[in-house]
Amino acid sequence: MTATPREAPADAPAATVEVHDVHKWYGTHLVLGGIDLTVRPGEVTVVLGPSGSGKSTLLRIINHLEKPDIGHVSVNGELIGVKRRGGRRRTGVPTAEDRGRLKELSERTILTQRGRIGFVFQNFHLFPHLTALENVAAAPAATGRLGKAEARELARELLGRVGLADKAGAYPRRLSGGQQQRVAIARALALRPGVILFDEPTSALDPELVGEVLAVIKDLAAGGTTLVIVTHEIGFAREIADRVVFLDGGRIVEQGPPSEVLDRPRHERTRDFLSKVL
Repeated sequence: MTATPREAPADAPAATVEVHDVHKWYGTHLVLGGIDLTVRPGEVTVVLGPSGSGKSTLLRIINHLEKPDIGHVSVNGELIGVKRRGGRRRTGVPTAEDRGRLKELSERTILTQRGRIGFVFQNFHLFPHLTALENVAAAPAATGRLGKAEARELARELLGRVGLADKAGAYPRRLSGGQQQRVAIARALALRPGVILFDEPTSALDPELVGEVLAVIKDLAAGGTTLVIVTHEIGFAREIADRVVFLDGGRIVEQGPPSEVLDRPRHERTRDFLSKVL
């Protein structure tokens, strides 16, 4: 009996991301101190700040690679990584009574949730023993969303989308840093996430390779994908962001459109930071 081919998953609707009163400590060091942030569907939010300000930790908490000590994250109203004890409402903002009753979800459920939240790391994190095509096809095949043949077909489509159709059979060691990062972006797209998180996507690249990665991200933004981007590329932030969030000492110092935060910052700390990076 011939199995009926599964259709490639449709692009997920752009997601809403809500971060509610998130605190995170490493030992006695407060890394995030009460972050409240809402990213609307299709919005491009760029997070800026000095080293150690909590930017990467914030991204990792959004997809529950790190667990908040206080607070929670929801995507499209669904709590990420936790649920209310006793089978209470699964969506919406927890009440004060609920907050002490949140229970960690199973790792399997958390992995399913992460499949709806794409993550592009600064150091690529490709499987060195897999080709570019195999790296991109791995997740949709492993999760059962697509059969192997359909996953490979989707991978070819996505590699073409990031300008690497001719590199499908290449192993990561044969690719430049910019090419590896574009494979990583294609891999993040393979599960059709509602939001994609970028953690300093160009910081590990030689300067001449930065532009090719930024061009791919611009295409995603133009297509209406919800993006949260931690970057040090101020010019890129000015060009692509709907909103810029400046983080310092684990707290949001100010946020707003690039024309305000980058060109007319209200806070002295923001002005000081920008004077050193522009």
